[in-house]
Amino acid sequence: MVVTAKGAAYLHFAENILELSRRASREIRDGTLDSLTRLRFAMIEDFESDIGPEITQLLASMLPDCKFTHYTRVSHDILTMLRNGELDIGIATQPTVPIEGIQEFPILRDPFVIAVPAASNLTVEDCFSGNAPLPFLRYMRSQMMGAVIEAQLSRMRIKLENTFELDSTSSIMSLIARGSGWAITTPSNYARSTRFQSQVRLLPVPRKSFSRTISMFVAAPHLEDLARVVATALKSQMSAQTIGPVIESYPWLVDSYRLISE
Repeated sequence: MVVTAKGAAYLHFAENILELSRRASREIRDGTLDSLTRLRFAMIEDFESDIGPEITQLLASMLPDCKFTHYTRVSHDILTMLRNGELDIGIATQPTVPIEGIQEFPILRDPFVIAVPAASNLTVEDCFSGNAPLPFLRYMRSQMMGAVIEAQLSRMRIKLENTFELDSTSSIMSLIARGSGWAITTPSNYARSTRFQSQVRLLPVPRKSFSRTISMFVAAPHLEDLARVVATALKSQMSAQTIGPVIESYPWLVDSYRLISE
């Protein structure tokens, strides 16, 4: 008997989770968090519904006497709050230019993919030819997601008609599920849209792949130990709730959709 390809992928995640859990235990045991009285924390909405509650519960149990403020924002808002000193820890998409005075812990490589209605016969060639029978559903270009996608389309010299521009992944996934369009998104955004997954099909981006990095940003050196514990828990949750299930359905993502080791 031999381990299947899917089994090998899960074994890799399981080993990572065990190591991260051991590291978290050491950080909690050796850390000096008792003096922390205030924590301002923000997470992008991509992970708010499934992973957010677990992280909030972890912080509440670790810091019972701490005043805890939890924000849910898009990445560029979180990065602005970090620059303005309005956050202690933030989880967001990595910016093109590092934020001065803010420590970064890369967590997840989230590759861009094409999402089409599951019931359609759309191919990658149909989508990028500009002649697809369904419209392209754009992320707003004022958001980091939209800006990254537009920059890549420009590099690939692909021009797509601007019919729909939305700021909500849920709205985009809902329209795709109804057969009303297609989009460029990421596996993490697909994973959070559980109610639409059976009606959405993922395809690889042709020619040259591209991705975003999800990172944790820490505003003060004395919070580094706490951030490492949170990053450990975050990676564990991502492995179990987002990466594993998506790769089971789309094994071709196994090398590109992954945690980032320190």
